[in-house]
Amino acid sequence: MKKICILGLGYVGLPLAVAFGRQYATFGFDINSKRVDELNKGFDITDELTQTDLAQATVSFTSNLHECRDCNIFIVTVPTPINENKEPDLQPLEVVSALLQGIIKAGDIIIYESTVYPGVTEEVCVPILEKSGLRLNHDFYVGYSPERINPGDKVNKLETIKKVVSGSNQFALERVAELYESIITAGVHRASSIKVAEASKVTENIQRDVNIALVNELAMIFDSLGIDTGSVMEAADTKWNFVRYHPGLVGGHCISVDPYYLVRKAAAVGVPSRIISEARIINESMAGFVRDKLFRLIITKNITSSSPSVLLLGYTFKANCPDTRNTKVQQLWELLDAAGLRVSVHDPFADTINVRGVKSDFDGRKYDAIILAVAHNEYTTLLKDGSIHHMLKDKHVLFDLTGTLPRETVDARL
Repeated sequence: MKKICILGLGYVGLPLAVAFGRQYATFGFDINSKRVDELNKGFDITDELTQTDLAQATVSFTSNLHECRDCNIFIVTVPTPINENKEPDLQPLEVVSALLQGIIKAGDIIIYESTVYPGVTEEVCVPILEKSGLRLNHDFYVGYSPERINPGDKVNKLETIKKVVSGSNQFALERVAELYESIITAGVHRASSIKVAEASKVTENIQRDVNIALVNELAMIFDSLGIDTGSVMEAADTKWNFVRYHPGLVGGHCISVDPYYLVRKAAAVGVPSRIISEARIINESMAGFVRDKLFRLIITKNITSSSPSVLLLGYTFKANCPDTRNTKVQQLWELLDAAGLRVSVHDPFADTINVRGVKSDFDGRKYDAIILAVAHNEYTTLLKDGSIHHMLKDKHVLFDLTGTLPRETVDARL
């Protein structure tokens, strides 16, 4: 009989716990007791699930891991961030592996979903687990199945996205595959090894990062030539094999973080990661490019205020989603503020309690410049029906970073 414990109840772990809780006895563990208390009251602070979703699943939420010791399948969904030096921070994985080391028993399967560089599961996590005295593939088994949750996406959900699975041996692979096949309607892909599965996850996000970096670099070049990048993309997109990307700020918990994991591993084995590293440099520079372009626009529009007022529309890292992790709008905000501009930030989705200075209501002021930083539906409606102009002074700049508005309706776009 399967009895499952999900460790980490964030945007990945909670939907997973609910999906398994519809079929199996499931525990959800998190070290954040406040989070656990809220979930036990039926309140989901990730905004990804409704109270109905939670009510339909049988999940026991706890911050006491010893309550989960009877489970035989443990799935780890803790964060894998980077530190201030942009190096992988494996401490959450190491901590949870050490906690598991104290309760796992013969026959248990431990599955990691956290994004890592190839080798972390077997070279970092397994040695910690083996401090229990149990041996891999003799007493317990491990698997790796990278998460593919897309926050804010109401179409591509956990059950409808194909799942990559892997195991420490053939027995583990089949057990892991069977487990996920029971909840994933899109099916699973059996990777040939844990390292292949780990590498597939970072590759997915690196590919997007590199492609966006390419169009960001093109946007910088075309801007210096007086060419509208959006118009170039529209023309190029008429070729059947052209893949269209839009320039912009690259934030979030995956695309702007995961590449550093492979960069670190590549350096450890003496292989340069030139394209990956350069893509990160380009994308990290975009906030500075936007700042400089805004100043040129202010001069061109003859806005003479010694400290122009700017309204940033949007703070989250993507549209129609409350997730603010690693948003590059924060970087843009800081750069504009440091340059002497009076900056206001509005976002109807962001958690304004935890993000100081972000407003969820408009205050009736008029601004010298408005930057559409995130294409929330509310903003595109305001801009398309013309009501946004009530918030702009006679001389103004309307700058679209998202590419969602027609060229003729704005003063500039990326």
